[in-house]
Amino acid sequence: MSLQSGPHLILASQSRYRAALLQAAGLTFTALPAHIDEAAIKRQAQAEAWGADATALRLATLKAAKIAPQAPDALVIGCDQLLVCGANWFDKPRDVAEARQHLQHLRGQTHTLVTAVICQYHGQIVWQHVAKPQLTMRNFSDAWLETYLAEEADHLTNTVGAYRLEGPGLQLFADVQGEHSAIIGLPLLPLFAYLRDAGVLGD
Repeated sequence: MSLQSGPHLILASQSRYRAALLQAAGLTFTALPAHIDEAAIKRQAQAEAWGADATALRLATLKAAKIAPQAPDALVIGCDQLLVCGANWFDKPRDVAEARQHLQHLRGQTHTLVTAVICQYHGQIVWQHVAKPQLTMRNFSDAWLETYLAEEADHLTNTVGAYRLEGPGLQLFADVQGEHSAIIGLPLLPLFAYLRDAGVLGD
């Protein structure tokens, strides 16, 4: 789909990590937080067995839809990420104690970061994508975990996995598969491919 020349880009997110990705890549955009009741939507999703892909896309769509009326001629980017390990979905930990519980559960396991991104333009979803990076945590010791939690205490509640791959969180892992930006929360390569096809970015 070709868009009108040079629509303004809006990132419907309060995540500083996602904004930093777009800034580092040289895009001009506005970041606006989109407040929705994510917990209620996730409860409905699990009760009705939507699946992680559909849930992440739904959350991304609702975030974009919340912002779109404020700028009807803008291209709005909505995104969301779920951490899935087996049958369990994980939210951002509320405190250090919950981060410890999450990491103890994830230790020695492979989890998937179901990362959805959609673009909305003039009230329509014009593009969507789901990336699924897979990360395997090593069997770190309890002593190492306590050291990690102390070092990262100020950052643990900011990410769904209680880790930052650009920081000490990388030491949690034995293997990481997937685009780095998708792991952080916004799959840039497929997004940029769409923006080039749509004429928003140069080819």
